[in-house]
Amino acid sequence: MSRIGNKPVNLPQGVSVKVGADNVVSVKGPLGELTQKVDPDITVKVEGDSVVVTRPTDHKRHRSLHGLYRSLINNMVIGVSTGWTLEQELVGVGYKAEAKGQVLELSLGFSHDIHFLMPKEVKVEAKTERRSNPIITLKSLDRQLLGMVAAKIRSIRKPEPYKGKGIRFVGEVVRKKSGKSANS
Repeated sequence: MSRIGNKPVNLPQGVSVKVGADNVVSVKGPLGELTQKVDPDITVKVEGDSVVVTRPTDHKRHRSLHGLYRSLINNMVIGVSTGWTLEQELVGVGYKAEAKGQVLELSLGFSHDIHFLMPKEVKVEAKTERRSNPIITLKSLDRQLLGMVAAKIRSIRKPEPYKGKGIRFVGEVVRKKSGKSANS
């Protein structure tokens, strides 16, 4: 029994959901509009001020899709009403980040700077305060796209386990290894 799938998605004030042909769910709110194609086996119904997702059988495939699509619809509702924000910090001596419109310019200790072009749906800000690590703030309506962009930025210079240098999410704990001198 899916606990997440059975829970209805409550719609805040100003958010409307439509289920169109071919099981395409579109969510419209004050910040914008998002659409998601839903598997034909899963049924999505709008009942008053909530959205209910149901599955036809208890097969493993249907059970897994049930919770997935309920979560995706919930993320879309939150996205068009309040939006999503992700913060990443650059840990390392001389690491810099600068946002120029939709281009994020990163200085990460390589021989050249990295220019990362953002999708038009994602807004980027970079701030550097004295005596603290540079912080990159990403904002978007679409949580899936935001997570993919953040993962791509992080993959440029992942946190290494000996000194902890690299790009990490704010609040992420990096487990450090002891060096070879600690073994003797």
